[in-house]
Amino acid sequence: MKKQMSTKVVSMTEGKIWKKLLLFSIPLMMGSFFQQLYNTADSIIVGNYVGKEALAAIGTTDNLINTFIGFFMGLSTGAGIIISQYFGAKDEKNVQIAVNTTIGLTFVMSVICTVCALGFRTQMLKLMNTPAEVFVQADAYLRIYFLGVTGLLFYNMGAGILRAVGDSRRPLYFLIFSTVLNIVLDLIFVAGFSLGVEGAAYATVISQGASAVLVMIVLSRERASYRVVWNRIRLNPEMIGKIVRVGLPMALQSAVVSFSNVFVQSYINHFGVAAMAGWLAYGKVDKFCLLPIQSLSLGLMTFVGQNYGAKRYDRIRKGIRTGLTMCFGIAICMIILINLFAESLVSMFIQSPDVVKFGTLFIHIEMPFYLALCVNSVYDSTLRGIGMTKGPMLIMMINSILFRQIYLFVVSRVSESMIPIVLGYPLGWILCSVMLVLYYKHHCSSAYKE
Repeated sequence: MKKQMSTKVVSMTEGKIWKKLLLFSIPLMMGSFFQQLYNTADSIIVGNYVGKEALAAIGTTDNLINTFIGFFMGLSTGAGIIISQYFGAKDEKNVQIAVNTTIGLTFVMSVICTVCALGFRTQMLKLMNTPAEVFVQADAYLRIYFLGVTGLLFYNMGAGILRAVGDSRRPLYFLIFSTVLNIVLDLIFVAGFSLGVEGAAYATVISQGASAVLVMIVLSRERASYRVVWNRIRLNPEMIGKIVRVGLPMALQSAVVSFSNVFVQSYINHFGVAAMAGWLAYGKVDKFCLLPIQSLSLGLMTFVGQNYGAKRYDRIRKGIRTGLTMCFGIAICMIILINLFAESLVSMFIQSPDVVKFGTLFIHIEMPFYLALCVNSVYDSTLRGIGMTKGPMLIMMINSILFRQIYLFVVSRVSESMIPIVLGYPLGWILCSVMLVLYYKHHCSSAYKE
């Protein structure tokens, strides 16, 4: 008997493209909003109840966390692409094998991530030239965070499975719940019990665990082909090979880009605690501003994956044009609005004048270059959806390792100003955009023929 397909999934192979992308991306954007709110709550509460040293401590851990988590997220994205392609081709047998193999990989990666992150966290903080006044707090935050990182990995993998088949709503509901829980626990542990950054870490770990439990319960109770069947969890060698071929380049890309940002953070750390805290405040604002663009791009990746599996190549080309138009419109609105309210947005994190000054400066420098990020996101997602992940990986590595690090090394020795340091990101975005477009135009025709 043919298994019943959940009414919550979405087929992207038919219908108006802009409408499909918009309706699919709105829950993704809301989910990302709550995920950022989830992370930002720690910073706002710590900054207002503890101080700028604690705020800087949390800020300096971001790139370290992303270095370890990014590798897993690349593999999970690869698994999602494989699942979306099988789903688009209506190959239920391989959807089931892919899902159960993916969950098995998550168990393995949880152990590896926890052990490696706990073992290297102190050395990484030293590598970043973390100031002594924030080192102990940053180390404590990382220790607690990675002891509970399994919840984050299982939530993201489970949510990725649902999104691969077009269900972006239920991951949103679980994320809303865990975000509210995180904020409540932040207020209890940090403001109420005065546990400082450790309280913020405990709140994050507990909330992540709750979201993981919810998404796994849903996948276990599904009746469709993407159901998780626990007694059938196997590390299928053939499926692992497919996931690794698609996901490993993205995993390496994410890890290497984040690791390169560790060195960028070290340049920011050179300018002191206020600059570190201002960089964190800018980073949090930046992540909120990018949500619509990133959500549309994620929607486009699922769109491309399903249409590539269904061999609807003309629809993919139309999807790229539609995605670019939508992203450009959003970016222009964001650039205008956020620059107008930059100082007020930074002030939400902390009232310290020197921190607000740095954070506002970073916003004014970086945001005009968002149009380049639109091109990056659309073409990177398109290539990933097709399954062509090696090229984007190499392009991102060239940008993050060669260009950015060489640029920062040079400008830090010829100028004492922070502005050339901060310009390293937008200049890299422009270079990456040009390279991705050229790569797509050169290689996409062969991919469509396969």
